[in-house]
Amino acid sequence: MAGDALSPLDTSFLHLEDESTHMHVAGIMIFEGDPPPYDDVVRNIERRLHLVPRYRQKLAFVPLGQGRPRWVDDPHLNLHYHVRSTALPSPGGEDQLRELAGRVFSQQLDRDKPLWEMWLVEGLDGPRFAILSKTHHALVDGVSGVDIASVLLDSAPEPVAPPDPGRRWLPSPMPSSSELLGSALAERMTAPREIARTVSSAIGRPVTVATRVRDVLVGLGAMTWAGMRPAPPSPYNVPIGSHRRFTWVRTELEDVKAVKNQCGGTVNDVILATVAGALGKHLRRRGVDTDGLELKAMVPVSVRSDLESGTLGNRVAAMMATLPVRCEDPITRLDIVREEMRHLKEGGQAVGAQVLTDLTGFAPSTIMSQAARLFARQRMFNLVVTNVPGPQWALYLMGHKLTDVFPMVPLARNQALGVAIMSYNGRLNFGLVGDYDEMADLDDLAEDFTEALEDLADAAQIKMRLSERRGRRGGSGRFSRSPDGRAPVALVEPDVD
Repeated sequence: MAGDALSPLDTSFLHLEDESTHMHVAGIMIFEGDPPPYDDVVRNIERRLHLVPRYRQKLAFVPLGQGRPRWVDDPHLNLHYHVRSTALPSPGGEDQLRELAGRVFSQQLDRDKPLWEMWLVEGLDGPRFAILSKTHHALVDGVSGVDIASVLLDSAPEPVAPPDPGRRWLPSPMPSSSELLGSALAERMTAPREIARTVSSAIGRPVTVATRVRDVLVGLGAMTWAGMRPAPPSPYNVPIGSHRRFTWVRTELEDVKAVKNQCGGTVNDVILATVAGALGKHLRRRGVDTDGLELKAMVPVSVRSDLESGTLGNRVAAMMATLPVRCEDPITRLDIVREEMRHLKEGGQAVGAQVLTDLTGFAPSTIMSQAARLFARQRMFNLVVTNVPGPQWALYLMGHKLTDVFPMVPLARNQALGVAIMSYNGRLNFGLVGDYDEMADLDDLAEDFTEALEDLADAAQIKMRLSERRGRRGGSGRFSRSPDGRAPVALVEPDVD
């Protein structure tokens, strides 16, 4: 059973979860055409489920907290529980889809069952339909999540039959409490050997010992220094409830690349500069003095190797990036972000974070639980900004083309806002999630993202190919605010695609 134990990082996502903090990653996929029949969708997933066997497993917890939980086969797996069907109310536009997503993403996953759900959503105008997906962060990170989507979808309009597993799946027997406890204690007895193996792996071959030791020490120092500097207070760092709002912003990947090519840096630099510009606009409109203000973003970095492509679990480290919301000049803001990210990469924060995460694997589960909760109470960063590269070719579900993907990152304790970005088939889409009460103006923030990227493009003298516009505030835009200021009211102007 040792090979089925959750990793230290995967376990930490379980410890961080509580009534108001849901640790599932999620997303919305929009497809062309009328939706396929629900039973056909269930059968399609059932035929491919052997390619992602973790989706047939649930958690088994070690008695007395003496070890990390194990993945075990669920003897009562029922796909009709995990794959659900619903329909949007009239008029069936993207406003209704956003509201549905907020409600679905507000509900925790049941830990007594495999930690995932999919919702087939009918009634979307176009004609179109959507799939809402939820997967616990303990099961999957953003990059391996892309791999799962690629397994469930096809790269051509004609569905491809999945490889035959050769036999009908039969769940393995559930381990008893004594077996779980015995396995955990046996693993702990081998910890010294495993620690030596981890250190050896982190250092590498003898010819690179000096270089790797230096990199690890520098990385650990960078992470320690980052943790000693708490993030500044902001409206995004307040106690949150269990309910969520979700919205998105469409952009073209070529627009972002054009800004990068004109001004220098990387696509990620342009994205972070856009985030900083949008947050600055949003804070100033709320009356916050941004003079000299720099927020801190936790930016996950994948450390998944090519050999690990398609495997589940989390293989991420983290960097703490500065967002210069104080700076209103778009080019200057991009220059600041570019230099900051260059220093972070040279400083090795990601290396330090990965080593610290690996070494926590040898701490008792009870200590890990307390450490995870202590970490959550510290304001080390203001928000999470994660950028996941997706496939740059069209994908299909049962012959229906996937047109858009909008990702969602979970909110940690006292984190009222999260930003996830995913590229797919030429698009670069932002998914914004916020606490329902604290981020009642989330749709306005979505406009700020559009305007911030437009400001960069205008300063770089680039004409953007696509910009999803909801109308400038105070103009004749597609959205107005309801009397209570909490919900958008759809006007007559049609969607811009």
